Amino acid sequence: MRGFFILKPPISVSSGFIVFILHGHYKGLVLQSEKLNPQHGNLIVEKILKLLERGEGENVEFKEFLGNFHLKEGRFRQLACQMNHRIIMGKGVALYVVGVSDSGEIKGIDENKFSETIEVLKKLATEIEAEVSSVERHEVNGGYVGLVEIRKTKAKEHILVGTAGHVDHGKSTLVGCLITGKPDDGDGATRVYLDVLKHEIERGLSAEISFAVFGYKDGKVLRMKNPLSKAEKAMVVETADKLVSFVDTVGHEPWLRTTIRGLLGQKVDYGLLVVAANDGVMRTTKEHLGIMLAMDLPVIVAVTKADMVDDARLSEVLQEISATLRRVGRVPTVLKSRHDARKAAEMVKSNKLLVPVVITSAVTLEGYDILEEIFLHLPKRYTADEDFLMYIDKIYSVTGVGTVVSGSVKSGELAEGDEVYIGPFQDGSFRRVRIQSIEMHHYRIDRAKAGDIIGAAVKGVRYDELRRGMVISRKEPRAVWEFDAEIYVFTHPTLISVGYEPVMHVETISETVTFVEMDKEYLKPGDRGIVRMKFKYHPHFVYEGQKFIFREGRSKGMGEIIRVF
Repeated sequence: MRGFFILKPPISVSSGFIVFILHGHYKGLVLQSEKLNPQHGNLIVEKILKLLERGEGENVEFKEFLGNFHLKEGRFRQLACQMNHRIIMGKGVALYVVGVSDSGEIKGIDENKFSETIEVLKKLATEIEAEVSSVERHEVNGGYVGLVEIRKTKAKEHILVGTAGHVDHGKSTLVGCLITGKPDDGDGATRVYLDVLKHEIERGLSAEISFAVFGYKDGKVLRMKNPLSKAEKAMVVETADKLVSFVDTVGHEPWLRTTIRGLLGQKVDYGLLVVAANDGVMRTTKEHLGIMLAMDLPVIVAVTKADMVDDARLSEVLQEISATLRRVGRVPTVLKSRHDARKAAEMVKSNKLLVPVVITSAVTLEGYDILEEIFLHLPKRYTADEDFLMYIDKIYSVTGVGTVVSGSVKSGELAEGDEVYIGPFQDGSFRRVRIQSIEMHHYRIDRAKAGDIIGAAVKGVRYDELRRGMVISRKEPRAVWEFDAEIYVFTHPTLISVGYEPVMHVETISETVTFVEMDKEYLKPGDRGIVRMKFKYHPHFVYEGQKFIFREGRSKGMGEIIRVF
């Protein structure tokens, strides 16, 4: 039945029975929840009635009865496609209301028909690599209606690639052309798929980390006509058997801290260093390469704008890149075919010293087939065998949802409904919260694993209580104010001594630290030393073995935490 349900008198709950006195077809309709908790049954029945009121659409399908005769080849394929569509529209979840006609009229079916319908739904779900995740059954005047939830189950390989390089070298344009398969107009038209802030579009400069999703199905690239469409992103995530998420960072010098956050805080598997053929290797190019190497990332170099230079200039830039890489102990190899790309991907798995170099043009799409081939064959570098941990990168307050936090899963797995810890708050405490839902690239998932970029709705904490750099953790962590670290100083105009206060970047944390003790009187560029550091404003969760970068003006260095207090 469609239209409005008018309830009078109000819903009454007693011993598991929910009685609705309705105007229209269903006066005196009695629904009995089979759940033991009357309050839970009340909520489920209320949900069914809301779905009936709204009607079919998006991820909701009404089915009075599905029998074994529906398993005949033609009809079965049609129903499987219908289910797949509902899951895509529901960002990973489809809801089937059983015992209800297509028009929304509650019919109710006997127990045998109900069981047969559930078995058919399970077979349909298996066909599209999904599963029946829950079944709620309710008595309707001697028959049954049900609410069946169906979710995708197939595990996908998912790698993260962080782009970096000098400003205006074509990072966002390169990613935009990759995910659409469309050539650029020579003026950065495809960049708009990643630069979405008003001032980014006006100035043509990225100022914030952006994300793009790229997928493969049976070895073939899945393209998007409009990467800004949430529905298209969800389609790629749902359909692909391998995903590549691009973390597009910032090339402009004043936003170096944002680039560092993108490469350190997003669980990146590989670094994609972009060098424009007309400019060549710049100071920022070397700086970003240094960050990738400090984080122990395998590196791929994409030479962009090859259409703008002649062969002599291109050869000169390749020599610059080769010299730069060899100075830091890396071995460059220029890829000229898809076959080269497959071989390079195999070699990068076991040898991070190898750096594949791909010559590209966004205007002609030269080299893009090689990039597609190498990303297809690069493996995931991290596994999910540790306890769940995620550093928070962004925080949102979403109407109708509540507090949502996003970031890249550092380790372990997270499931919808899990209870986890969030913090640390200013007093060093952590709070128990519940995960209400999880999305990845606007696609609803019931479980996230290491390396996935997700948004999670959390219950039990307010938006204004959170800040970037906090963590969500399976186990209750310890808040840290002080720690010892072994550091290496890259550059500094004078000498570093006790009292020095740089900004430390570790994961998504960006916090001023004070050097409170040193094993030497002072440190100069090129020196190594053991330093006790203290966070200046907030406690954080850090642990032994974490690598970090510190900077202050043009002074820079890296380090590793060796002891926490």
